[in-house]
This record gives sequence, structure tokens and C-alpha cells, in this order.
Amino acid sequence: MSLKITGKLPSGQHLERLKQSPNFKTKGFENLSVTPMMAEDASYWKMTKDFFKKNKDAAPAQVLPSVKTDLNTIHPEEPVIIWFGHSSYFIRIARKNFLIDPVFSGNAAPLSFMVKAFPGSDVYKAEDIPVIDYLILTHDHYDHLDYKTILKLKRKVKAIYCSLGISSHLKHWGIDTGIITEMDWWEEQQLDEAITLVATPARHFSGRGIKRAQTLWSSFVLQTATHRLFLGGDSGYDSHFKTIGEKYGPFDIALLEAGQYNTMWPLIHMMPEETVQAASDLQAKLLLPVHWGKFSLAMHAWNEPVKRVLARAKELNIPVRTPMIGEPTVLGTTYTMNNWWES
Repeated sequence: MSLKITGKLPSGQHLERLKQSPNFKTKGFENLSVTPMMAEDASYWKMTKDFFKKNKDAAPAQVLPSVKTDLNTIHPEEPVIIWFGHSSYFIRIARKNFLIDPVFSGNAAPLSFMVKAFPGSDVYKAEDIPVIDYLILTHDHYDHLDYKTILKLKRKVKAIYCSLGISSHLKHWGIDTGIITEMDWWEEQQLDEAITLVATPARHFSGRGIKRAQTLWSSFVLQTATHRLFLGGDSGYDSHFKTIGEKYGPFDIALLEAGQYNTMWPLIHMMPEETVQAASDLQAKLLLPVHWGKFSLAMHAWNEPVKRVLARAKELNIPVRTPMIGEPTVLGTTYTMNNWWES
């Protein structure tokens, strides 16, 4: 394993600047609410034991279906979102290309044989990605910040916006710090005259090794003159969704995590029903559940998240979009439901 893949934690003057953040406490960054990593009745031994007794349906039995959309030819007036599985997606909006948390190396762990992508979920590679105006990185976990992908994309990316501290990893990997802007919660950046990006809170944690919380984890609000998108990153459920909805909503779409949950870690990831409630709190007109469909990082069946999301969304009357990997979601158009995860 290359030691580079783990990245490098902030130090020196960079670390001293991070300590000025109101979200950095004695030992590192903290959530708005007290957030234990595990439930009171859980233990690392129980978690490890259960993980190796995974659900027999933790991975799909067949190759997943997908659509290979040419990202270079997407130029409609309305915003377009292309989901790549898990929490990676491409957005074309206001004539600009956005890429969020790209992971195209085929796995989501420091060792290549660990946490491998489901067959069929990795049809997109870094070579398929066009020039990116804005790369957004929510936090530094391996399933969101991928060393090999970043290296392959670095000549295609014009600007990077990320949570506080992540530039330390990127600099260690040879990325020009001149194109990187770190953001704290509630900080706004005017990307151009038509686009505003806001870093907003999430309830999660960070770290690529033993030491945690030395970099921040965030969600983001993407605003144009005509549309508002919520880019959720990873987050457990909490009151911050309602606060963000009141401050920046309603949203045309919310991309929210819906997978990799368990009752042993109930506060750092949402149960699917909480995902739907978060969409309601955000005043989202449409929910696109992510953080599933590519990697197995928990014990549930691989397609359980989408089933539970749809069941709860029906009760709350919240529209949900469930595209195949690579299938365009064009805001403002009618969607046909295709239960591709059942095939």
C-alpha cells in the first residue's frame, strides 16, 4: 500500500488556522450535537463480529444495470444530475460542470482488495469525466475522497471547494493549493455571478487513519438564480436539516445519504426513514437517495435502503427519484419509476 493514499493531516500554520473555527474544540472538530460514534449497547467486538456475518444479500447477485451517458454532450437549460453510485455524482448547472466526491478506482478503502465496487456499478472511470469547473469534497473518508481518482482528475479540475482541512491531503498528493478553497459551516462563496456555494453542517466525523476529526465534514447548498440544490454528504439525522431548510430552502432537489446505516451507529448515518424526514425538513421538492448501490459498508441488504426510502416517502408524500447509475436526472421533467434494483 502506498503511504500516500492515507493522505496527511493538517499541521503547523494550517492547523493553527483550523483551530480558529468555532467548530474546532480541544481535540478536533465536533458536531453541533453530542454524537457518540456507537450506541450505548454496542461494542467494536460486536460490530466486527456482525460485519463478518453479513447479510447474504449485502451485494447484488447479478451485474447491476447502468446507462453510459456521454458527459461531454450534456447541455440542456435545466440542471442535470448523473449519479455514479454511492455518493459520487456529476451536476451540469448554469453552464458549469460540478463533480461531487468522485470515487472511480473500484474500491473505497486504503487496500485495493477491500470494499470493492459491486459488478456493474463502476462503469464510469476518471477518463470519462469532462473538464470540471468545480470539484466539491464533503469530507475525507475513503468512500468520498479517493486518492487514485484525484490524481487522474487533477488536470481536468479548474477549482476545488472542500471542508476545512482537506487541502492538507490534496497538497500531499501534489494538487496545486492555488485552486483549493476550504470552507467552514455557514460560509458562502460566490463561484461566479450566477452561482453561490454554501458549506452547511452535517452530523458525521472524519479521518483516514486512527486520528479522527482533524478535518471537517460538511453538506453544501448550491444556488443559482433559478435553482437550489442540497448536496448532503454524510450525516446522521439532527435539527440542522430543518435549520438549513428554513435558511436556504425550499430546494428543487436534495441528494441525501440513505445507506450504510445500523442501530449500532445510529447518530452518524441516517436510517432510510430519517432520510425522508430530512428531505421534508429541508423543504425539498424531490429526493434523490445516495450512499448506496456501489459499496457495502454495513450489514443491510444492498437494495434495502431504496425500498425503505420509497415506503416512507409514500407515507409523507415526498417525490423520490431513483435513477440507474449513469441515468440523467433533469430537473423540472417527469420521471418514470423503474425498479432496476429488483432485476
